[in-house]
Amino acid sequence: MARYDAVFFDLFDTLIRLDRERMPSVEIRGKQIRSSAGQLHAVLVPHVAGLTVEHTYDALIGSWREAERIRAIEHREVAAPTRFADFFRRLALEPSGLPAGLTQTLLDTHKRALSSAVEFPARHRELLERLARRHRLAVVSNFDYTPTALAILDAAGVRGLFATIVVSDEIGWRKPRADIFRETLRRVGVAPEGTLFVGDRADIDVVGAQQVGMHAAWINPEREPLPEGLGAPEYEIRDLVELEGILTGR
Repeated sequence: MARYDAVFFDLFDTLIRLDRERMPSVEIRGKQIRSSAGQLHAVLVPHVAGLTVEHTYDALIGSWREAERIRAIEHREVAAPTRFADFFRRLALEPSGLPAGLTQTLLDTHKRALSSAVEFPARHRELLERLARRHRLAVVSNFDYTPTALAILDAAGVRGLFATIVVSDEIGWRKPRADIFRETLRRVGVAPEGTLFVGDRADIDVVGAQQVGMHAAWINPEREPLPEGLGAPEYEIRDLVELEGILTGR
C-alpha cells in the first residue's frame, strides 16, 4: 500500500456540490431560469437606461459561451473580470463610463449567487479534519474567480485545513494542464510520487495528475465507464469517504 505525504483535491463535485436549483430564479421570456442575471440586472439598471433583464441574461450567457470556447483551446483560463469585460461589450457599455466600483459589485453579486447554491456535506469536513492530521492537503480547482472558492471553503469551516488553494484564474491554465498541478506541488513542497489527487473527472483530474507523476483517485458514483483512450486511475471510489480506507490501508 502506497503511503502519501499529501492529498490534493478537486473542488466542485468532489469536496462540494453546486446545486443550480438553489441559484436565484429569474423570469426570462416567460420561463423561470436559474441564474444571477436578475441580481446583476438590479445592480446595473440604475446606471443603464433601458436595460432589460433579458438583455442582461443574454449578455451573461454569451460571455460564458465565449469563455468556454477559449477554455477549450489549450485549457487556457478566462478569469471572471475578463469575462465581465466581454459581458459589458455585449451590452454596449464602456466600463470607464460606469460608476467606480461597479464592476467589483457585479463580481461580488455573482459570487454570492454561486455561493448560495453550494452544498458542503458535513461528512466531508469531518474527513478532511482527520486527514489533515496525517497529510498535507491542497485544493486544485478549475474556476474563474478565486474569491468565490475561498468564500465557499471559509463558509464550510475548512479553509485552514489546506496548505494551499490553487485556482485556475490565478495560474492562467486549467486542469489537465501540468502547470496548475506543478505549481501546487511547488507550494506545498511535496514530490508528485508522494501525492494522491482526488477528483470526479477522469479526463481532467486523473489525466492531469498522472501526467505529472501523481497517483489519482477517481470519484465515480454512477460507475461510468472510463472514457476511451484514458489510462485507468490507481483507485476508483463511489464516495469521497471511501478515500480514508485507501489512505489507511483498511
